[in-house]
Amino acid sequence: MALELTDGTLFTTQGTEEERHTVRVLDKDGAVKAETTDCPGVHGEAAAAPGASTDTVMAGCENGPVTYRGGTFHKVAVADAYARSGNLAGSERSPIVLGDYKVDEDAEQERPTRVALFDTRDGSHRLVDLSSSYWFRSLARGPEGEALVLTYDGKLNVIDVESGKVVRKIDVIQPWEEKADWQEAGPAIKVAGSSAYVTDAQNKKLHVVDLTKGEVAKTIDLPQTPVELAVVTGKPEAPAREEKAHGHVSHEGHDHAHDDAAPSGGAPADAGGHGGPGR
Repeated sequence: MALELTDGTLFTTQGTEEERHTVRVLDKDGAVKAETTDCPGVHGEAAAAPGASTDTVMAGCENGPVTYRGGTFHKVAVADAYARSGNLAGSERSPIVLGDYKVDEDAEQERPTRVALFDTRDGSHRLVDLSSSYWFRSLARGPEGEALVLTYDGKLNVIDVESGKVVRKIDVIQPWEEKADWQEAGPAIKVAGSSAYVTDAQNKKLHVVDLTKGEVAKTIDLPQTPVELAVVTGKPEAPAREEKAHGHVSHEGHDHAHDDAAPSGGAPADAGGHGGPGR
């Protein structure tokens, strides 16, 4: 994993297929500017609202995430000995990162009902129980930084990240669940502006959800089963570096470390292939 930050430094992970626990920020010459080794099973990253001096980026770990802010790494303290948050969704409008939350290290396929809201300002977190499971393509962020989670009951949960309250549940698709083989097609969500695009793989449909009105605005029949989803608008996913001087730093968080999506807005399209759900 590697992510160029607006100051020209590189946020990156170190490790092998067998072991990985190190996250680094490298300067333009490749020297280590900041490092943590307290991130076992590192997987997934998301950018939150930038800090006063640096971008703010979170990486998922098996013992609570780590946050890079102010030039150093900070550990998020969690109560569970094993607390996997490998799929994260951030927003430039919010210092709080949405993440999955798995606590069964031995589970072949854990189906959590709780999501986590990680506050990058102070390392605190809040767990929100949605009473229905979700998977790694269920997480997104709305135009005002609200957290969005598509659950097995077919509803799109809208969460106020400051209060941790579910403020709206929008009926979008029929009830579903993740297949035993995670590579089989399932629902996915991406957001562009005030619209959320949700695929219904089982019925070969794409639903456009108006997040302002809280309802499905349009449904499109697809010629093939959608596997993955990307949204493009013609705008860059990350801002030009010189924009930082004018206070317009912007990053789009990734809800999965290896997704090929560019969730910036516009017309969605499916893409094949995936690097794994980070179980």
